[in-house]
Amino acid sequence: MPRLRFCLLALVLLTFGTPAYSAPQWLNLPPTPTLPKAVKSGFAPVNGIKIWYAVFGRGEPVLLLHGGLANADYWGHQVRALQQHYQVIVMDSRGHGRSSRDAQPYGYDLMASDVLALMDHLGIKKAAIVGWSDGAIIGLDIAMHHPERVSKLFAFAANSDPSGVADIAKSDVFNAFIARAGEEYKRLSSTPTEYKAFVDQITKMWESQPHWTEADLANIHVPTWIVDADHDEAIKRENTEFMAAHIGGAGLLIQPEVSHFSFLQDPQQFTDDVLHFLEHVPAH
Repeated sequence: MPRLRFCLLALVLLTFGTPAYSAPQWLNLPPTPTLPKAVKSGFAPVNGIKIWYAVFGRGEPVLLLHGGLANADYWGHQVRALQQHYQVIVMDSRGHGRSSRDAQPYGYDLMASDVLALMDHLGIKKAAIVGWSDGAIIGLDIAMHHPERVSKLFAFAANSDPSGVADIAKSDVFNAFIARAGEEYKRLSSTPTEYKAFVDQITKMWESQPHWTEADLANIHVPTWIVDADHDEAIKRENTEFMAAHIGGAGLLIQPEVSHFSFLQDPQQFTDDVLHFLEHVPAH
């Protein structure tokens, strides 16, 4: 009988080949999507720089804010789904993607003021915000200091303090993202040779900001979900739980089998969570 089983296994392998190992999706970095055709797009004069933006669909406004080093194209999967129900606005943060920058040091308060100025330019008084990483921190900054401009906040992979950031140096996925972001910077930026200087400036911000206390977080009264991935390479789980515990009424969501790049690795799961949030969480 053992010989028969061995022969059957050998026959299966000869017929179908050795099963290929498939890495878990949290260890993959799927391609950066493209954005669909916009209703309108362009450059807005904001705080002495030019912010690139694009608008899709119709309905209640939803603003998508990307992470550090990235650009608005990373939201391509979500825009395609959300534009069927909402007016979706994306933007490239200052110095990222197609947007320009000046000599001012990067800071979350400054980048939050860019978002508000773009909303003013587009005539948007209040919007739901969906943020990833730096975009989520900017969303929290706006909710903290300008709550009248945010109807609700979906904050994915934020940190409240530099101590909440993990060491990403040995993460193949994160290092692949940094390399990819450099190629995208060369293609999109008006200063294509300055990626290293750009990364150095952003890194200074990451090393020093934000520094929010329990009291700071308790000042957020905008309906908020604090969201992260169960395999996030960059954010420590205890900091995610700390933020959710100290923002009054905040929801805590941990997405399974994904990392800091959840919206690329499992876009259906990420988008379904955003749609559920937008549909079921009452606006501020």
